[in-house]
Order: sequence, then C-alpha cells, then structure tokens
Amino acid sequence: MYIRKVAQTNRETGKQYYTYRLAETYRNAEGKVRQRALLNLGAHFTLLPTKWKELADRVEEIIRGQQVLFVPEAAIETTAQGIAKQVIHKIALDKPPTEKVKKVTGEDYQQVDINSLEHQHVRQIGTEHVGYEIIKQLQLEQLLTELRFNGKQINTALGSIIGRLVAPGSERATHKYLQTQSALDELLGCNFKEITLDDLYGISDKLLRNKEIIEERLFQREKDLFQLEEIITLYDLTNTYFEGRALANSKAAFGRSKEKRHDCPLVTLALVLDASGFPKRSEVYEGNIGEPKTLAAILGQLEGKTKPTVVLDAGISSQENLDWLKEHGYYYIVVSKKNKQNLPAIYDFTLHHEQNFLVKAKLIRDEITGESELYCSSELKEKKEQAMHDQVAKRYEIELKKLASGLNKKRGTKKYQKVLNKLGRLQEKYKRISYTYKVEIIPDEIKQNTVAIKWDKLDGKQKCPGVYCLRSNRSDLDEQTFWDIYIMLTELEASFRCLKSELGLRPIFHQKTRRVDSHIFISILAYHLLHTIRHQLKQSQIHENWTSIRKDLSTHCRITNTMKRKDGKILHIRKSSLANPRQLEIYRALKIQTRPLKTETSVF
Repeated sequence: MYIRKVAQTNRETGKQYYTYRLAETYRNAEGKVRQRALLNLGAHFTLLPTKWKELADRVEEIIRGQQVLFVPEAAIETTAQGIAKQVIHKIALDKPPTEKVKKVTGEDYQQVDINSLEHQHVRQIGTEHVGYEIIKQLQLEQLLTELRFNGKQINTALGSIIGRLVAPGSERATHKYLQTQSALDELLGCNFKEITLDDLYGISDKLLRNKEIIEERLFQREKDLFQLEEIITLYDLTNTYFEGRALANSKAAFGRSKEKRHDCPLVTLALVLDASGFPKRSEVYEGNIGEPKTLAAILGQLEGKTKPTVVLDAGISSQENLDWLKEHGYYYIVVSKKNKQNLPAIYDFTLHHEQNFLVKAKLIRDEITGESELYCSSELKEKKEQAMHDQVAKRYEIELKKLASGLNKKRGTKKYQKVLNKLGRLQEKYKRISYTYKVEIIPDEIKQNTVAIKWDKLDGKQKCPGVYCLRSNRSDLDEQTFWDIYIMLTELEASFRCLKSELGLRPIFHQKTRRVDSHIFISILAYHLLHTIRHQLKQSQIHENWTSIRKDLSTHCRITNTMKRKDGKILHIRKSSLANPRQLEIYRALKIQTRPLKTETSVF
C-alpha cells in the first residue's frame, strides 16, 4: 500500500488543488500488475510526505492482522487506525454479489484459527443509538435540511448535540469523543475524522442563528408526539459561571451565583417549559439581571391564541410582574411573599400525592385582591424546617457561650461596648434565629465592662414551620388542582439540575458572547432529546436519572473481530455486541431496535 497525491481542478473557479488517496498494487486474473485506490483521504490530509510510507505500512499491518515489534508514534498510529477502519468498512460494503447473498441466508461457515482472534476499533454505540433514534422521532434531521444545512453540516450538528448528551463537555472534548470513542459516525454514515474543531464551532453558531424556529418546531413536534396540552407554563431562571474573566462577553457580570461562585462572572439562563417539562423557549441574559425583569420580555414572545396559566417561584413573583400578567390576560400561580400572619386555625383538606407524607390545606378567597390563597401545611417540610431551625439555634447558642466565657478569660472581650458590637454581629449572622432569643448584656455600675450575659429562648416566636401560601388569580381551582399545578414547578427545577449536572452547562470556558450563547443552546437542544427519552421511560416505569441510564448503555459497543483463515487471509467481522437485559429493557421502552447497525464482513 502507498499514498498517492492527485491533482484536481475546481469546476467553478478553475483553481487547482490536490487530494490524497490510499492505493495498492495487485495482480489481476491475467497476472498483470495493476493499481487501485482503496480510500480517498481528502484534500485536508496533512501528514508530511516523509511519513507516508510508514503510515501506509502500518495501515496494511492492521488490516492484515500482522504483529509488530515497534508501534509507530502516536499521531501515525491514530491516523492508521482510523484509515484501516474506513478501508475495512468500505470493502465490506463493496462485496461481490455472491458474498452478499451468502450474508442474506444467515449462514457463513469458514475455517479460522481461533487463537488468532483479536478485537479492535471498539466504540460506544448504546447511548448514541438512543440519541439518534430520538432525533429521528423529533424530526430534527429533517428540520435542518429544510433550514438549508448541507450533509456535512447536518452530521456535524447531530454529532455536537448527541455528543453533549452522551459525553457532556466543551466543543474540544466533544471533538475528541466523536473521533476516538463513539460509533455515531457509523450510525450517521459519515466520517468524523473529516470534521475539525472549527467545524463544531461554526455549526453551533449556525444553529444559534436559527434558534427561534428550531425551538418552535421542536416543541410543536413534542406536542404532537405526546399529545401535550399547552395549558400551563413554568418559568424560572438559573445562572452559570465562567472560568476566566470573560472580558469579551457583553453579558458576563458579577451577581448572585446559585453555585456560590461569587468570584466568577455569570450569565443567566431563562427557561420556559410546559407542564410536562418540555422546553418552549430559552434566553440568555446578563449575569446580574434581576429575576423579575425578564418575565415580560420572554413571555411576550410566546403569546398565542390561548394564554396558559403561568407558574412562578417566589423570586420572580414581584407585584410588578403580577400586574403585567393581569394586564395581558394571563392567569398565574405563585408562592406568596406575604409574612405568615393570620394563618388559618384549621386545615380541613388533605392533599393527595405520590410521596408518603401528610400535606393539609385551606383555600381562602381574598375579597380585597380577588385572589385565591391556598395555605399548605406540610409534615415533611415542617420536619425539615424544624431540623434546620434547631441546627442554627445550636450554633447560635455555642457562639453566645463563647462570648460569655470570654468574660472570665485573661484576654477575652470584656468591654461593654465591644460585647454589644459582637452580639450585634452575631444577631446579624444568625438573623433567621436570633429573633427567637432574648439576650441580656449586664454591665458593671459605670458600664465600662460586662459582668454577665444571659439569654432565654422565647416561646411562640418561631414562624410556623412547614407552612407556605400559594396565590392565584384563578377562581375555578379546588385545593387539589391548585396544589398539583404548583408542584409542576419542581419539573422545571429538575430541568435546571439536569442541564447543569448531566449536560455540562457549568462551568463555561468560552469568552465571546456569541460563543457562550451557542454553547448553552447546544445544551438546550441536548435537553430536548434527554427529556423526550425520560418522558418515554417514565411511561414504562423507568425513573432513573440520565446519568444512571447513560452508564447502563455505555457498555453496548461496536467491535471489529479479526481472525486468520485457513487460507492465510484475514477475516474482519464488525458487529454490535448483544444488549444485556438492562439495555434491552431501555430499548424496548423507547420502542427502538435492540441491535443497532448490520454486521459487516470483509476479507484481506
């Protein structure tokens, strides 16, 4: 085998360029020496000519199963392994008709040396198979064709999205995964060796330019696929932080980080979902934007013939936003920010739910505001809040004891004014608990030094644990429906957790505004796939998170088995491994094939 350089001319521009081909010499039936091209390496083949012979020899060794004492340098070995895989695949597809007929019958007996059995080109196929089948269900490939993406761009886009689903990370990490770990290229019928890192960056920018129509069409397809009723809209925000200063990003700003990374600049992601958790729209804002300010901007772009009930958490439910919702004809359900005063004495309705704890409720109509208020008393929430209260109270009392013990130490704080200052700082630090204590600082007669510190816990001062209030301008809701609708907001919170942990939203290493927005949009598209998968699995009572599902599927692989035949030729058989019982359960729940791709055989 050898590498040949071939001159080509561009028909449109007339400009000459070169392509490179892997070729071999052979003797035909008449005994004459002939040459034939085995594989077109393309115009971007960059290996130095001095390395061509070494590369060609190594490709031939791999294909013919020859043992070598010295493996070449890493760059040549990686390139040779990729080229050998393509040649084996191409020969398998170019079989003579008689060989293909033998394959159709299902029987192919050959004499081989079992001691020569080797496994090579092992690639993951399970999670990729699931991701690609969901893409076909959502008709995303068809949509990209309509948006005038060419074949290479479609494969690059699908590789980027499925890569984020299977191996979350940066575009650089995705590029490495596609080229060295995944059999997705076989599913798509392409060669990821021809896709560069710049191609991944470029395709994410092109996807971002078509963001509105892609999000609209995907959600419409999901509605049709699962018969979703667009009666509830869930809305919330999160933020993600940068590694670096992000000086080139106009949206990067310091703000309140939900990951406590106050040392890093942030951007904010707003996400709108329907009641089943499917994304309707997303938007990226500045990192320091106030949550209430984004609602009108993003919901105003979603207005349709019917306006759904909007469910918000307490951070977004400002009075300004509620007034905007009323003015534009929306119904809403929010957590009340009112202080827990005038709480109902009796909760006369028991709410039903899947969890095993008691929740009682009382529905009250506020004649002044015209709103319905649902007061909920949760047994589990009460225990949780009481445990948190007791823990903080214990810390507060420890600090008070330290302050009191310092009065009797040689270098302890004794000055009356300094003790008052320390107490003030403690009360500020533990302000959620300090109001339930009465603390007395006893000075000496001239109020120069402190004589003693006393404290007592006040009974009845603690706010009612486990009680919260929901507000709505809908008057047609009973207690159970009211609560059920609000609990849907937990789906949105689960979505954010999924994006941040399972789809690699945090942290962001990009610095430019456009690059950050497109990186986040790839994660949103991967979430469309993920939630479609989870929605179908839940219907079959499979409730594990995506990380667990991904691990279960990761051992399903595509493998090439190489054996030496009795006539001295090398037999290559490339096929997918058998799915284990857990993988079969997942595939059947998703109604997809349990053994992706056909078996390919070739002989050299």
